[in-house]
Amino acid sequence: MANVLSGIRIPDSKIAREAAELVRQHEAELLFNHSVRVFVFGAMKGIRQNLKFDSELLYVAALFHDLGLVDAYHTETKRFEVDGADAAREFLRSHGIPEAKADLVWEAIALHTTPGIPQYMRPEIALTNAGVLVDVIGIGYDEYTPEQRNQVIAAFPRGDNFKSDFIQVQTCSALKKPLTTYGTVNFDYIREHDPAFHLPNACARIRNAPWQT
Repeated sequence: MANVLSGIRIPDSKIAREAAELVRQHEAELLFNHSVRVFVFGAMKGIRQNLKFDSELLYVAALFHDLGLVDAYHTETKRFEVDGADAAREFLRSHGIPEAKADLVWEAIALHTTPGIPQYMRPEIALTNAGVLVDVIGIGYDEYTPEQRNQVIAAFPRGDNFKSDFIQVQTCSALKKPLTTYGTVNFDYIREHDPAFHLPNACARIRNAPWQT
């Protein structure tokens, strides 16, 4: 892997290397490259905004953020974000990282698809979310120079069909456990695949609550 991209150094500590090796074992190039791009774009934004953040923790959060999409870390009842967050926290605990730092990474991963909240939280959480948003849907795209974007893509390519391939991966995960997509953006993957599929909406759940009034 490239060591430095537009001034952003890829962490090379023992933990960082082992995290990357673990994720590489389970993720295809599509997700692995996306995860590293999430780190680099997030770190770029952090530096641009003069934020103080732990680069190693941000890197681990970015690496693990989509690990819940792969079979080895898939559970039947948890959102894929939580599966990835659990895996990251267990990994950090096994390396003697303090609980507070492991919990911070857990929160960054668990909240990375949640709109409107991460940007107000600690930098590692906000920057994981920001990296995801720019790489997947282009929010903040123009905040990066063409040279920055091109350098990142050259080092960690998107491939020829990243958009459609990424949607397919997310859709496969959502279809395995559709009830976990209630109230999340993940339901959109199911709805596009099967417009007839419906989950109970918030109003129906309120009306069906066991209270008398």
